[in-house]
Amino acid sequence: MEFLNLLEQKREVVLGKWIDYVLRTYPKDSTEFLAKQKDRFHNPVGHSIKEALELIYGQILAGMETAGLDDALDGIIRIRSVQEFTPSQAVAFVFRLKVIVREALRDQAGVSPGEFFEIDSRIDRVALLAFDKYMECREKLHEIRVKEIKNVSNRLLTRVQKKPDDS
Repeated sequence: MEFLNLLEQKREVVLGKWIDYVLRTYPKDSTEFLAKQKDRFHNPVGHSIKEALELIYGQILAGMETAGLDDALDGIIRIRSVQEFTPSQAVAFVFRLKVIVREALRDQAGVSPGEFFEIDSRIDRVALLAFDKYMECREKLHEIRVKEIKNVSNRLLTRVQKKPDDS
């Protein structure tokens, strides 16, 4: 498909704008650090975001393999699910890709609405998978919290039930 070839040619532009958009969803101080610090060990969040977006974009252009998308989304959604984002804020970055693609191809002649429909459908599918991944991460976080509360409660009950001469 010629349309996908155009998107591949615009890869650097599209990814640059998409990464910039995602980084700007963080507080200003964090955004500067995430954008400027290139070392993956000093900036694991920024590195994971950039790597995940590159993988997601590659999957959108390639074949939309569910396992590949799941792995790619895991890198960014796992991070966003534990931060102070609402569910819609956590996955909104996926939908932003539609706008970025249109801006990148604004001056391209011969791009039909049907071709945009195809890429929009792929992006929508990624968004749905992102939301599923977000919910999965939040459920796991909830399970961990409940388990910790139970453990703390059990330890407190054990202490209360201990006789003073048992110590």
